[in-house]
Parts: sequence; C-alpha cells; structure tokens
Amino acid sequence: MNLKKLILTVCFSFLAFIGFSQTKTISLFDGKTLNGWEGDSRYWRAENGEIIGEITPETIIQTNSFLIWKGKAPKNFDLSVDYKISARGNSGVNYRSTRIDSLPFALKGYQADIDGKDKYNLGYPRHTGQNYEERGRQFLATRGQRTLIETGKAPLFIDSTGTRSNLLQHIHYDGWNTLRIIAKGNVLQHYINGMLMSEVTDKDEVNSRTEGLIGVLVHFGPPITIEYKNFVLKEL
Repeated sequence: MNLKKLILTVCFSFLAFIGFSQTKTISLFDGKTLNGWEGDSRYWRAENGEIIGEITPETIIQTNSFLIWKGKAPKNFDLSVDYKISARGNSGVNYRSTRIDSLPFALKGYQADIDGKDKYNLGYPRHTGQNYEERGRQFLATRGQRTLIETGKAPLFIDSTGTRSNLLQHIHYDGWNTLRIIAKGNVLQHYINGMLMSEVTDKDEVNSRTEGLIGVLVHFGPPITIEYKNFVLKEL
C-alpha cells in the first residue's frame, strides 16, 4: 500500500469511528433548556446547568409527575446521570416505560428509585438504588438484592450485591451522586457511585419490557427538590 492510500485509509477509519461514537452515545440534556423533554413546567425547569424538579407548598401534587425524554431509547443501553435530592425528596429515573394516557405526564415501567435521607425519618435513604416498577409489579429488587422474576411468580432472591450498611456508605446523602443504569436483554442493573445496588433478571413473559421511554419524576407528597445533570445515554 502506497503512502496516499495509507493516509486515505486512516482518514476514513477515523471518520467512521467518529460517526460510530456520535450515533452510539448522546447527551439527553443540553445544560440550558428542556428541549427534547416534555413535562409540566410548574414542576420542572432548566437552571444553572441542571434539570430541576421542585414541589413547593403552593404546588403540591396528588399523583407523580414525570419529565419525559421525547427521544427513542435503544433496547440495550448504559445510562448515567448525576443527581442531588433534598432530605425529604422522592424521585427516580424510569426506563423501558410506557405512558399512562389517563393521567398527565405519567409513566409505567422500571424505575431506579431515589429518596432523601429523611423521607421516612430514618436519617438515610430507604429505597435509593432499588428497582421499583412504577404502576406495575412494584418492588422487583430492593437495595442489595439480585433477583430473578419468572412469569406469574414473585421476585426470587438469588444472592446479595452487598450488605445494606456497606452500600449505604457509598451514597452521599447531602451531595451529588452518579446513578448508572445498565439494561441489557432481561438483565437490569442499578449502580450508584460505582457500586451495584440491585440487579434484576426479568423473565416474566407477560410483564417484562425490552424497550420504552425514559423519564424522571417528582413524587406526590411534601415539598421536594431533585436536581439532575450530565445525562448521558450510550447504546450497547
């Protein structure tokens, strides 16, 4: 191969790599606006490089309200986002979800749960990291559990991802955390700050889902604030 052909080959390979990277990894939030998302503007806004969900005493809600990403999520993905939640907050990231048409901005589907340290007056987050199916089968794997779900059966505990006390040590109650969701086939993993908090293998032929919408929520209840930034979605 002569020098000219070698240079052309390298250039085309580099361009192909760049194109591949661009199509496989995207940012869901531009850091300035809620373009690409839809939700109730009374509860959601973009500010200081963050997506902020806030319920005030004047805007108390009776049902959960989601901010929903309008793009199409790949079937298999690695999603990461940084979050910070108020002490009495309750939120989460839904994925492989469907809309509830009878309610505004409502979703049904898998959820990486997030709660504040005083939501249940415990001094630590009770549910953060678990897999909860919103408007469905509910608790699929609590923090520290690896479970298997088969059709018509309750989640079966297989083994532990770590002790609850040890996993709690890796959650920053008052600061920023990085949530990572890996959904590949029927295996769903939730990580916080690099620690595997829960894992579900969902073989339920009736209720499991292999694709769907992504959204974040403000939960009904007392006033809360949830902040998100650095939303990155990578196709697997």
